Amino acid sequence: MKKITSFTIDHIKLQPGVYVSRKDPVGDSTITTFDIRMTSPNEEPVMNTAELHTIEHLAATYLRNDAEFGSKMIYWGPMGCRTGNYLLLNGDFESKDILPLMIRTFEFIRDYEGEVPGASAKDCGNYLDMNLGMARYLAKKYLDEVLYHITEDRLVYPE
Repeated sequence: MKKITSFTIDHIKLQPGVYVSRKDPVGDSTITTFDIRMTSPNEEPVMNTAELHTIEHLAATYLRNDAEFGSKMIYWGPMGCRTGNYLLLNGDFESKDILPLMIRTFEFIRDYEGEVPGASAKDCGNYLDMNLGMARYLAKKYLDEVLYHITEDRLVYPE
């Protein structure tokens, strides 16, 4: 079987950043998949499911309500390796196009207080697996170490 695109990226060289993973034509549109890489693969500890799950709930809620990108939002969800998330948007975008959106999203997570949206037995299949404190910590870390001063090498996959 042919390797899928995400398995052809050199994860030894990959660092936290915002990357275009792929672009897929769908009818008259393009779906852009972003790799929102929060930790360094195979170097740093992966995120635990509780904080990653909390980030998923908060980011998906924020993104679907964003005035500029909400109508383009298709999906936000965690990577199985627990080093980041995937964001799918309707449109032909580059990494730089969504940097302000990612900063707003992670500032929202960093500053969030209160009940996590959808964190109830009625709304979620694993609502007890949440950790808002760690989600806020990881959002701050990603903002401070990556998003606030991102460089070109963190916007394009390594060769």
